[in-house]
Amino acid sequence: MKRLELNDLVIEWLGHASFRIYNNKSGRRIYIDPYKIDVTEPADVILITHSHYDHFSLEDINKIKTEKTRIYAPKDVSINASKVYIVEPGMFFHINDHLKIEVFPAYNTNKPFHPKEKKWVSYKLTFNGETTLFHTGDSDVIPEFLNLNSIDVLMIPVSGTYVMDAEEAAELCKRVRPRYAIPMHYGTIVGSQTDAEKFAQLCKDFCEVVVLEKI
Repeated sequence: MKRLELNDLVIEWLGHASFRIYNNKSGRRIYIDPYKIDVTEPADVILITHSHYDHFSLEDINKIKTEKTRIYAPKDVSINASKVYIVEPGMFFHINDHLKIEVFPAYNTNKPFHPKEKKWVSYKLTFNGETTLFHTGDSDVIPEFLNLNSIDVLMIPVSGTYVMDAEEAAELCKRVRPRYAIPMHYGTIVGSQTDAEKFAQLCKDFCEVVVLEKI
């Protein structure tokens, strides 16, 4: 399966933690953490979760940004563009009436790679006031995720090592109960298709997992 279509949205996995979301209603393209992407359709919005090279890639941002592209990123991400917005947990943004962006934390609880004090982020996107997507960024299961509700699509890492593993991701899904979950953060640096399939099996009783093919 190459894309998940839900209401007015088309969601595509571009590999690793990268996604492209196309909104049929507004015509906007939103990219999250573009890295080693093969697509070049221009972005209306780019969301960066943190400054690690596999999430903040200027080479890939330059493939898709224009003078009109809005880029949202934490303060330690340096981008030379006309519309850059610095984010940290607790902030939110509205883009016309079609998209609300809420900024949540993302950090490790039992490993050193993503310290909480960096104020790196995850994103909750609400489209047209009805369809809600959540991208966890690089994170473990953290208290700030446990009270999420009414999430239509949860984009969640499953590889372990730097982030939560398949079992931990499944436990979060069991708590949050998204309508769909899309595994990510595997197949490029760490983790494999096996992790995604294990996650899908663990979630089968309480969540529909969509393992997308890379675009």
